[in-house]
Amino acid sequence: MADSPNPFLAPSTLPYQLPPFGEIRNEHYRPAFDAGMAEQLAEVTAITTDTAEPTIENTLVALERSGQALQRVATVFFSLSSSDSTDFGTALEEELAPLLAAHTDAIRLDPALYARIAALYERRDALDLDPETAYLLDRYFTEYTLAGAGLSDADKMTLRDLNMRLSTLTTRFEKNLLADTNDLAVVIDDVAELDGLGDGEISAAAEAAAERGLTGKYVLTLVLPTSHPYLASLTNRTVRERLLTASRSRGIRGGQHDNRELVLEITRLRARRARLLGFASHAAYVTADETAKSPEAVAEMLDRLAPAAARNAREEQQSLQAAVRADGGDFELAAWDWAFYTEKVRQARYDVDTSAMRPYFELERVLNDGVFYAATRLYGITFTARPDLTAWNPEARVFEVANEDGSPVGLYIADFYTRDSKRGGAWMNALVSQSTLLGTPTIVTNNLNVPKPAAGSPTLLSFDEVTTLFHEFGHALHGLFAQVTYPRFAGTNVYRDFVEFPSQVNEMWMLWPEVLANYARHYRTGESMPQELVDRIRESATFNEGFATSEYLAAALLDQAWHRITADDTVADVAAFEAAALAAVGLDNPVVPTRYASTYFAHTFSGGYDAGYYSYIWSEVLDADTVAWFTENGGLTRANGDRFRDRLLGVGGSGDPLAAYRSFRGRDAHIQPLLDRRGLN
Repeated sequence: MADSPNPFLAPSTLPYQLPPFGEIRNEHYRPAFDAGMAEQLAEVTAITTDTAEPTIENTLVALERSGQALQRVATVFFSLSSSDSTDFGTALEEELAPLLAAHTDAIRLDPALYARIAALYERRDALDLDPETAYLLDRYFTEYTLAGAGLSDADKMTLRDLNMRLSTLTTRFEKNLLADTNDLAVVIDDVAELDGLGDGEISAAAEAAAERGLTGKYVLTLVLPTSHPYLASLTNRTVRERLLTASRSRGIRGGQHDNRELVLEITRLRARRARLLGFASHAAYVTADETAKSPEAVAEMLDRLAPAAARNAREEQQSLQAAVRADGGDFELAAWDWAFYTEKVRQARYDVDTSAMRPYFELERVLNDGVFYAATRLYGITFTARPDLTAWNPEARVFEVANEDGSPVGLYIADFYTRDSKRGGAWMNALVSQSTLLGTPTIVTNNLNVPKPAAGSPTLLSFDEVTTLFHEFGHALHGLFAQVTYPRFAGTNVYRDFVEFPSQVNEMWMLWPEVLANYARHYRTGESMPQELVDRIRESATFNEGFATSEYLAAALLDQAWHRITADDTVADVAAFEAAALAAVGLDNPVVPTRYASTYFAHTFSGGYDAGYYSYIWSEVLDADTVAWFTENGGLTRANGDRFRDRLLGVGGSGDPLAAYRSFRGRDAHIQPLLDRRGLN
C-alpha cells in the first residue's frame, strides 16, 4: 500500500477523469505539489530556452499545456480545504501558500517568458489568429504586464515577498474564520428556547449538538453572513440576540483566531503592492482588468444606489418599530429583531409567512423537480445519479449530465449539508475543466450549508436556501456548458465582475410558474403551494429591499474603502475604519448591519473578491436586463435556453464578456430593470 502510485501524477482513469477519492491519502498531497511545481517549471524553461522564434504554438500553447499534474492536485486539495477540511489539510495549506505564490511568480515574472509573449503581442496583427487565440494572446500579455513582468529585478524581488506574505495571511484569515465560526455556535439547553423553529430545524440543531458530544442540547451553527435565517422565526428575543451577537463577534475576540491584525496587514500590503505595480490603490489595480475598469466607475454606481437604499431601509425600520409596539413590545428595534418583525409585517401586509413555505421546499424535490427540471426545459439536458462514483464525503452526490441527444456534458457533484469541516457560505468549484486542447471533460461542484436534520427527517429549505441553490447551480451550468479550446478560458474563468451574472439569471426560474408548480409541493401531502401564496410572494417582491440592498451595499462599499487606501495611508483600528466608511455613505444604521464585517468578510480577505465584492450588483444590471428579455420572449423555452447557452454560457472566458452579452441581448444592458427590481426608483 505504501508503494502505491501517487494518484495525482497521471490523469484519472475514472469516468470524466473524476479524481479517485478512495485512493487519495494525506501523504500523496505534498509530493504531488512538489512534483507538479517542478514539472511545470521545467516545461516553462523548455519554452524560454527554445531558440526558435516565438510562435503561438511554442509559447502560448506550450504554456496552456503546462502544469497539468499541479492542476490535478491543486483542484482536489483546495476543493477539500473548503468542503471537508482537516487539521492536516489546514497545516499543509499554510505551508503551501507561500510556496505556490513563489511558484506563480517564478512563471509570471520570468523576463524571458514575458519577452516571448510581448514579441507575439507586438506582431499580433500579422499572425492571422482565430478570435479565441487572439484573445488568448491579449489576455496573456495584459495579465503578465499587470502581474509585474515588466518590473526591474529589484522590484520583482519586493513583489515576490509581498505575494508570498499575502498568500500566507489570507490563508490564515480563512482558517481563523472557520475555527471561530465553529467555536461561536450557540448552544441551547432547553428546546423551549427554540420556539418558532420547525421540526426539521430543531432536529438539525439536535443533530449538530450530538455531533459535538452535547447530548440533550441543541446547537445553532453560524452562517457566513451577519444575519442568520433563524432570526426570522425564533420568538425568544434573548436567543435572537445571542445568535446575532455570536455572528458579529467572529474574529474580534482576541486570542489566536482574532482577524483584526490580519485585516490591517493584508490591506496595507495590498496597497504597497498596487503602488509597486503603478496603481494608486489595490482597487485601481483590480478594476483595471475588470469590466468596470476603475474604482471611480464602481463608486459612481454604488453611490447612486446607496441613498435610495438607506432611505427605504429607514422607512422599513419605522414600520417594524410600529409592529414592535403593536405586539406589546416596549423596546427599540434592534438588529436581531429586524428579520423577526419583518416576517410579522410581511404577514400583516401581504399575508405571506415565509416559514410556512418550508414544507413546500423539500430538498430532493427542489433539486430534481425544480433546479434540474428548469435546466432540462431550457437546455434539454438530463441528470442521472451515479451512486457508483464517490466524491470526497458520503454526503456529496455525483450526477452525470447529458445533452438531449445523449452526448456527455459532464459530472455535477452536490454537497449541500453543513458540517464543522466546511467553510461557511455557498459556492461552485470546478474539479476538472473542459478544454479541447487537453481533451479534458468537465466536473463541477456545488456546496451549500444547509443544516442536516436527524436521520429519517426531511430536509426542508428556507426561501433563501432555495434561492441560493438555484444561484449556485447557475455557476454550475456556466462551468458545464463552456466549450473552449484553451484551459485558461474554461468554465467560469471570466472577469470577476461578470462571473455572478449567469448564476443570478438562474435564480429567476425559482418562481417561474411552470417550475414552481413542478417542485413546490408539500412534503407530506404532495399538494402544490397555494397559488394565492405564490401571488403574494410576487406582490411582496420589493418588500424589505431597503434592508437587503443596504446590507449588501454596505459590504461592497466597505470592501472598496479598504482597498482604496494608498500605501501612504495609516489605518490602526478596524472598527473605527468600518464606522467611518459606512457613515461616509449613509449606511451606518446600527439596526442594519453590513452583510459581512471586516473580520469575517471571507470574500474580500480570503475568497478572491478583494476590491470586487461590488461584482454582485454590477452583474445584476445584466441579470435584471436578461430576465426582462426572457420575459418578453416567451420565458422557459428551448429556443431561449439554446440562445443563452450558445451566446453566453458556452463562451466561457474565450472572449470579451460584454461582447458576448451584446450578441445575446442585441444591445448593452439597461439599468432600469435593476432599479425596478430593488425598488430604487
